Amino acid sequence: MNEKRVRRLMRLMGLMPIYQKPNTSKPAKGHKTYPYLLRGLRVERPNQVWCVDITYLPMRRGFLYLVAIMDWHTPRLHAAYDTLVGEGRWLPPQGLGTFPIRFPSRESAGDDGWHVDMSFGTENPDFMEWRANVMSSDRALLMLFLFSDVGSGGAPTRIRKGSHATIARELLPHGKAGATLKQLSAGGYTSTQDCEIALATGEAGTVYLCHPFVVHAAQSHCGTEPRFMAQPPLLPRTEFDPKQPPSAVQVAIRRACNLAI
Repeated sequence: MNEKRVRRLMRLMGLMPIYQKPNTSKPAKGHKTYPYLLRGLRVERPNQVWCVDITYLPMRRGFLYLVAIMDWHTPRLHAAYDTLVGEGRWLPPQGLGTFPIRFPSRESAGDDGWHVDMSFGTENPDFMEWRANVMSSDRALLMLFLFSDVGSGGAPTRIRKGSHATIARELLPHGKAGATLKQLSAGGYTSTQDCEIALATGEAGTVYLCHPFVVHAAQSHCGTEPRFMAQPPLLPRTEFDPKQPPSAVQVAIRRACNLAI
């Protein structure tokens, strides 16, 4: 979803952002604009590059600030990327993506439907027309980063185990063009309703690395403490190359579709 679409939808709904003033994201006149120093840089060791994301949460009185500081090279996490996606075949995340934050409330937030994350065609203003294909273009993994302890009642993400295989078979007939979110969601994902459900619970610092086709959903928060998590995208470095040995993610797709490995 790009900035222009967000602005247009907010204007149609009569919404305006509430944030802490002054807005330090806007440079002052006369301040020097520095170049992006990481462009083309290969992050290869710990303590080489750090990143920070700041989120402002409006409260009844004032604001709550969520700050996450991360070393871009975490050997354990990068080794997992290499194992699942292939060494040198993914791009280091440039940030932490979106922060889906849940406060205790038994009321539905309206975003708890089962779905698969789309990976390309996101320039279309209608998100139901966003697409995914059997090669998983522009998405290497679905990732969930927990920044607070999450128990079974603390709104953990629900994951349908093994659903990626069903989605792979449903995407196969659509070829490289892929299917839209509208097409995949037409049946309400009943094809995966018998899958066992796993909950993305864990202590703060837990990371879930999932197949990009996995069917998942949010849920209401029945706990007592706010839940903080992030969903940074892991992007492939290049398009799918059949000449390279298949990665673990691609092997799962080929097995699901009864294709040669």
